[in-house]
Amino acid sequence: MSASENESSTQETLYDFNLLVSCSWGGERWAKGEIINLLRALGDEQPFVKRTPAWGIMGVRTTLQPRRVTTELRSLLQQNPLLFRATSKWVPVDIWTYSDIESLKEAVFRLRERIKPGETWRMSVEKRRYTQYHTIEIIERLAELISEKVDLKQPDKILRVDIMGRYAALSVLTPHEMFSTTKLTT
Repeated sequence: MSASENESSTQETLYDFNLLVSCSWGGERWAKGEIINLLRALGDEQPFVKRTPAWGIMGVRTTLQPRRVTTELRSLLQQNPLLFRATSKWVPVDIWTYSDIESLKEAVFRLRERIKPGETWRMSVEKRRYTQYHTIEIIERLAELISEKVDLKQPDKILRVDIMGRYAALSVLTPHEMFSTTKLTT
């Protein structure tokens, strides 16, 4: 298989991932095994796990509800921290799109109603293998679509934008719906 065929195959698969999981660079093989074992323990018999084009980011497709997964992982971490040696952050994905500004704006327009009137919010943009726009430009262009009040310290919702090359994963999450082994929240 040529490099371009392999890249094309990887990019097409990105649209199926409903979780992004961070691991150390070079630790993808161990992370894959850990992800599979943890998801099986939670009830998914055949999770799909694959490296993304971004180093240290694994794409996961689970039959479980991704937000429920992050809640249950928090419980597992409190019971046995040694279960988490290769993965550090698990983020649910609501929608995939292209990483150009117009596509990102369309995705935010579709997701913005998840930030209810009166709720506060902030945006988190993570860019990997992407130089088309500066982070601040992305934030400025997308933030204008949401009229609710911004709270950078304790928002009710987080609009998360994970850009990996020509594709982007977007989610509107409560702070509790992301899972990190380094930042325990109850």
